[in-house]
Amino acid sequence: MRKALLLAIALLCACKEEKGPPIAANKQTIADSADQVLFGQRMLITDRGLNRAEIHSDTAYFFDENTRTEMRIVDGKFFNSQGLLDAVLTSRTGLYNQRLNSLEARGDVVITTIDGRRLETPFVRYDQRVNLVSSDSIFTLTDPDGRKLHGIGFTTDPDLNDLKVVKMLSAKAGPVAVPK
Repeated sequence: MRKALLLAIALLCACKEEKGPPIAANKQTIADSADQVLFGQRMLITDRGLNRAEIHSDTAYFFDENTRTEMRIVDGKFFNSQGLLDAVLTSRTGLYNQRLNSLEARGDVVITTIDGRRLETPFVRYDQRVNLVSSDSIFTLTDPDGRKLHGIGFTTDPDLNDLKVVKMLSAKAGPVAVPK
């Protein structure tokens, strides 16, 4: 009898209900207020019938009557006036505003040109109306020849040829080819 009583007490102690962490948090997310959510989204940005950019994102959230698009995991391609690929952009997030014709890329932004130059910054804005990429953030521009430029703020065309730096922090020179 005593063994049965100890066994019953042990069973009661073992059956104690423990509350674990909640399965889902009760907080609102961006998807809760979006007009529409797309997975595997592809967007073309054109100017008078010419493809200027092609933007892919893992997830896209549409707001304001589908004129503002918040994107996650962004991959973009920029094209020149002949329609040829100029540069490739990647970032963690992005925002495309159709009313302003602007694309913002945020979080580990990398722009790589066809000739191998690489621009790294936390934020860039592409203004389709004037075909300019700009930022007021810190950036690093690396050349395949070993040249490196660190600065704060810039404006440039999408293929990084006409770069205007707001404040240069440091630079590392490399070989320069002098034309004949």
